Amino acid sequence: MGFKVAIPARYASTRLPGKPLLPLAGRPMIEYVWRQACASGAEEVVIATDDARIAAAAEGFGARVCMTRDDHASGTDRLAEVADALGWADDAVVVNVQGDEPLLPPALISATAAALVEHPDAGIATLAAPLGEHELFDPNAVKLVRDAAGYALYFSRATIPWHRDRFAAGAREVPPGLPYWRHIGLYAYRAAVLRRYPQLPVSPLEQAEALEQLRALWHGIRIFVLATDTAPPAGVDTAADLARAEAALAAG
Repeated sequence: MGFKVAIPARYASTRLPGKPLLPLAGRPMIEYVWRQACASGAEEVVIATDDARIAAAAEGFGARVCMTRDDHASGTDRLAEVADALGWADDAVVVNVQGDEPLLPPALISATAAALVEHPDAGIATLAAPLGEHELFDPNAVKLVRDAAGYALYFSRATIPWHRDRFAAGAREVPPGLPYWRHIGLYAYRAAVLRRYPQLPVSPLEQAEALEQLRALWHGIRIFVLATDTAPPAGVDTAADLARAEAALAAG
């Protein structure tokens, strides 16, 4: 199974400016992300950036770089430019690995790619892990429901499925007998879907929930959701996250 990995990396970050280049155990964080992607078995790994500083650092540790425009609204739009710039075939499988996930297990990258290869009627594949009880009513934990074959029916920041009787009675725990999933934002795309995506109108669901994947469902693109037992370590959004990642690396 051949697949490609593209790593969108922006310099601008509200909470951590220059985040991809922040030092982590003596190396820029983006290098750890790239190394994890390379260990996944991908036939090609590319860092996509609009910033010369990130490009220079990436080339310094041996990564392939694709320079992109600086006006993309999302990482998916940036990946679409990469697919065109590098001439990837429409049926190529492209995994989007965020540039702030230095601890992402390589096995999850390859598993997500394999899930898309094994489901030819899907345009996108992604991951889900069992929802923790503390996440049940947390809008920052994105929930999803799947159909019997594992395809996404909906993603939401709200609690779904809504157990009418238990929640109306004041229950705050995950109801037994129902699957509750938390979305993990690792995606594999067919290159043809990447090329189409920026041309699709933004859906009202996407605007309301602030969840880009709802654009795909709105326009009929099927998303296969691979279930995994455990969620990967969280990405780096804050200085505290960076410290935790460094401690995890030091612990081996």
